[in-house]
Amino acid sequence: MLWAEGLLLSFSSVFVLLLLVTRSPQLSSLLSGGLYLLLVLFRFEPVPVSRVQHVLKPRGQVSAIAHRGGAHDAPENTLAAIRLAAQNGAAAVELDLEFTKDGVPILMHDDTVERTTDGSGKLRDLTFDEVRKLNPAANHRLRDQFRGEKVPTLREAVEECLHHNLNIYFDVKGHAAQAAAALRQLYIDFPRLYNCSVVCSFEPSVIYKVSDPLHPL
Repeated sequence: MLWAEGLLLSFSSVFVLLLLVTRSPQLSSLLSGGLYLLLVLFRFEPVPVSRVQHVLKPRGQVSAIAHRGGAHDAPENTLAAIRLAAQNGAAAVELDLEFTKDGVPILMHDDTVERTTDGSGKLRDLTFDEVRKLNPAANHRLRDQFRGEKVPTLREAVEECLHHNLNIYFDVKGHAAQAAAALRQLYIDFPRLYNCSVVCSFEPSVIYKVSDPLHPL
């Protein structure tokens, strides 16, 4: 209701502007009314407040969110980081979604592997099997404590988070179509995600594709 009232107020201003431009009350009413109906009919339904509160404040208060899974205590975007985040009392983790050359969704912040692993090159040039052989702890300050750690798939990370009852913030940097498809499948396979996760991105196209009203999550 508040959304609709706010929209009506905005379109009152639109009507006045159109009236000044067209000098026609009838045409101004038709144009502003048509635009209003278009936005109302095709807008995304707002998420219920109760669900928002459950995700953002799962313990009834502002909670700690482990950035990149908890990169200070363990190699970022790894299963080890997720486990430690849970042990250290985090209520949620932020995970970075990327894709390998063969389209496998994995956890990785950068589109290259040099900063966090012992490999080199762009993810778009590396298959999942090649990425899986890399050591994501190679450049971490506590590398010796995380021997054998692997770059996880998105699914593996989600399963680990759900096992520890952690809320998830999916950070999507790009690959809108791929990301939307991968996330939709996860929401189908793990319905719990509807009440314990948020999809975040600086790219509007990612959010619109994930929230496509014709294929809602």
